[in-house]
Amino acid sequence: MKKRIFTFLAVLATLILLTSSSVFARTPKYVFFFLGDGMSNSQIQVTEAYLTQFNGGDATVAEDLLKPENRLNMSKMQVTGMQTTYDSFALMTDSASSATAFACGIKTKSGTIGMDNTATTSYKSVAQLAHERGMKVGVISSVSLNHATPAAYYASVQNRGDYVGIAEQMAATGYEFFGGGGINKINDLNDVKALFSDYKVLNDRNAIIALKDSPQDRVLCINPWLQDSQAMPYAIDRPETNLSLREMTEVAISCLENSKLGFFLMVEGGKIDWACHANDAAATVYDVLDFDDAIGAAKKFYMEHPKETLIVVTGDHETGGMTVGHATTAYSAHYDRLLSQNCSFTYFGMNQFAEHKAAYADGYDYTNPANLAGNSEMLSLMEDAFGLIYSELNDFQKQKLEDAYDQSMCGTNNNSSDENSVLYGYYEPIIVTITHILNENASIGWTSYSHTGVPVPVFAMGTEANLFGGFYDNTDIAKKIVAALKMGYRLPVRKVN
Repeated sequence: MKKRIFTFLAVLATLILLTSSSVFARTPKYVFFFLGDGMSNSQIQVTEAYLTQFNGGDATVAEDLLKPENRLNMSKMQVTGMQTTYDSFALMTDSASSATAFACGIKTKSGTIGMDNTATTSYKSVAQLAHERGMKVGVISSVSLNHATPAAYYASVQNRGDYVGIAEQMAATGYEFFGGGGINKINDLNDVKALFSDYKVLNDRNAIIALKDSPQDRVLCINPWLQDSQAMPYAIDRPETNLSLREMTEVAISCLENSKLGFFLMVEGGKIDWACHANDAAATVYDVLDFDDAIGAAKKFYMEHPKETLIVVTGDHETGGMTVGHATTAYSAHYDRLLSQNCSFTYFGMNQFAEHKAAYADGYDYTNPANLAGNSEMLSLMEDAFGLIYSELNDFQKQKLEDAYDQSMCGTNNNSSDENSVLYGYYEPIIVTITHILNENASIGWTSYSHTGVPVPVFAMGTEANLFGGFYDNTDIAKKIVAALKMGYRLPVRKVN
């Protein structure tokens, strides 16, 4: 009898302990959600290998790769998970449907934001629910702030291409902070200010940085130089006049932290995706590092508020089919070969190559078998911008560059249209061929110019971070955030017009 009583009491004590740990678990006051657009395991591993080489180590030596300074902030978090990324009707999701999954907890079709897969019913995002609760809300992105991913946290539209409609919903949110890129399709700053009449619109570095000491509510912070489609430049191209993603995150924290009920801050590294679409590994790495530095700002905040902060990091899908390894390099790796690239494919195309093409395109004859080999200026541009030395390439690589150069200069080469489609996608042939060869020599491969369907890792730390361990669907992330905040909602939550 005594043994049975003892066993019963032990079981009861265990149940009480488990129940109390659930019931009395702390609720995070400050929630950070970091989304690396297009980022999966390969982008993370490539970046850590690059970082190892950059810091003077060897990316083929485990001891060097494992050094803390060569690891990313995200990969050092205590809790890891994995999420599936497919949407209602596609194994390869787009950013609109994946962001809707993260924000609203529902599957939808590609191109749709904040609505179901029939595009007839709208749903609230976790950011909207947090704002209704009294929490301050911030949205940051390195692409335009009315792009698909940030839009899912405040808008509901049938088509992600409705940039003006998305911007109008953005202006009506009353969210306390927006920062990063500009407003796509509303290029004039005066028009932006007119639409965001309830906001203080800033696009000067000093004025934005000043918010750290003098925080405000309802501010829209646009970086001074926007490279393409109202997006921040690739981190590899960033001028000193611009803010990094980390600096913008620090400004947002200053503007949001003086809230009795806390804040929800979503930060997107959007140009990771764009760099991967173009198969530019070095540009990808720089933007992953920029994104991870922003995570570092959140971790610093966490150290000051360890019992009140939750940080969640993931990607919405993988882009480009990036692989760690290539047929030409087998089991070797040469990440030091990426260190000489000093600009993105976009910057090179808009500047050095644009000037070169203007000077040499007139009268170009693609039937000449050595147009590239005979142009010392172009060979120098390749070496200066990408570190690709023509004389060190094999004959196959040289021929690929020759064909690509012809196609770029006059729109014609000796390949079939099908060959050109596979080789260049919708990018400048000579530039994407340069990055392909450079990346292959470093031991990086690409399979696509689009998204792929592989699962994506999740990292978490802080209060209720344990919720994010395991293998689950992307729609579960919004549900887990709501559960962590103990909102009492069962997602999805319909919008009432």
